[in-house]
This record gives sequence, structure tokens and C-alpha cells, in this order.
Amino acid sequence: MSLPTLDELRAVVQPPEKMQRRNGEHWAGRLYMRRISLRTTRLLVNSPISPNGYTYLMIVAGVLAGPALLIPGIGGAILGAFFVQLYLLFDCVDGELARWRQQTSIVGVYLDRIGAYFAEAAFLVGLGFRASSLHLDGWAVLGLATALFVILVKSESDLVDVARSRAGLTAATEGSVVPRAAGAAKLRSAAQIFKVHRLIVGIESSMLVLLAGVLDLFAHDQPFTKAALVILAVISAIMVVLHFVSIVLSSRLKA
Repeated sequence: MSLPTLDELRAVVQPPEKMQRRNGEHWAGRLYMRRISLRTTRLLVNSPISPNGYTYLMIVAGVLAGPALLIPGIGGAILGAFFVQLYLLFDCVDGELARWRQQTSIVGVYLDRIGAYFAEAAFLVGLGFRASSLHLDGWAVLGLATALFVILVKSESDLVDVARSRAGLTAATEGSVVPRAAGAAKLRSAAQIFKVHRLIVGIESSMLVLLAGVLDLFAHDQPFTKAALVILAVISAIMVVLHFVSIVLSSRLKA
């Protein structure tokens, strides 16, 4: 079967209403990955693998980023970042193939969400054991705790849709994320400016760990990797509380 042109494919799989949503697309997707994924999707439109099959590959790639960090030295940091990038690529490709083939499904949405949980948790657990030099010590425990915090933050967002669905409501709009209280809205605006909270997302975390791995080449006992873990642990712990407050004070839980 003939392949569609890039323009034909883009019109279907990367519609403006999706690409231009404020919270619908990661900056890495807009900056470079959607260009790569479009060409990858074009090569795969006639492949025998279903869109959900590529979602499973996405999950595998994301989870492998954690064990990759167990490789000592800069090699582990590079491989971990590579698997996170591969995760992001498959995360783009599966949805694009589903839209092109008109095979979108609730199973695909579920796999996409659970894959994000698995991938980010695995990466942070791997980071904890990397900082501990593969020993079950305080650094490993901190990695496990950070993974738990990140999962809690993600579940706080997902449970909004659960609560609205059980109340018979449609999904929350992007405008409803702004807190109703003026003080909370200002804090959220400040967070959006500095975007420190973005560090706990897999792409940013992997870049931080890769930078730490490079700096550790000139140090002893991985001080920068340990510092990166502490930074991610502190941010994620704070975000558990602030994200919860932001949701409760916004209109997301209102009819």
C-alpha cells in the first residue's frame, strides 16, 4: 500500500486543536519529537502492529529507563535518557497511528496513563539505586519515596476525571484548572513562569540526571546524582500538597 504524504498525515494525526492545547502537548513534542514521530508514523501506517501494540512498546521503553540507570558511570545516564526519549517517541506514534487508522479506544487511553505511572516510577526507583551504588540504603529509599510522590501527583490529576465521571459530568476544561482563590491563582501563575515543578516529569528528570552524570565525571561518589535525587524528592513532596490544594480550589470539581 502507498504511504500518505507528510502533509496528508499531519492533517489527520496532528490536528491544530490537539497540538495547540496548552496542557495537551509536552514542550519536547512541540520542539522536536512530533517532527520525528510524524516521519516514524508514516513508515508504520501499514505495519501489522496495532496502535495499542506500540503503546505496550512505549511502556517497555519507559520502564527500561530505570534499570538502565543501574549501569555505573555516564553510560547509565545516557542509556536512561535514551529510553525516556524512545518512550516519548512511542507515546506520540501510538496516538498518531490510532487517529490515522481510526482505532482510538478506551484501552489505549488506559494503557497510555498506566504507562506513564510505570515509566516515571521505574526511572526514579532506578535513580535511587544509582545514587546508592546499588545498595539498599537511604538513597534507595529516597528514590522509592520520590517515585511514590510522583505517582500521587499524577493520581491527583487522574482522579479528577474519575470524580467527575462518577458524578455524571464531562471532563474538566483547561480553563477550570485556574484556582478560584486569588492567592492560589497567583502562586500557580508563578509556578507556570518558573516551571520548577516540571522537573518531576520523565523528560526533564532524565535530562537532569544526564547533566548530573556528566558533572559526576569530575567528582567522587556521585554528588551531583545525589543532589539531583534530593531536588526531585523535595519538589515532588511539595507538589503532592500544592497540586492537591490547587485542584480543590479550582473549578475542576465543580459542575
